[in-house]
Amino acid sequence: MGLLGWALIFLVVALIAAAFGFGGVAAASAAIAKVLFFIFIAVFVVLLVMSFL
Repeated sequence: MGLLGWALIFLVVALIAAAFGFGGVAAASAAIAKVLFFIFIAVFVVLLVMSFL
């Protein structure tokens, strides 16, 4: 499973935790999902640029 998959898992965990009222867990999971998503985007852009060189 790649970075995008892990980001989606943490996003789902954040949504479920928020639905049950666990604000701290939801915020932490959302922050992890956001970081993993931006790392995925950065790696994607780097690999896209390298494929054209």
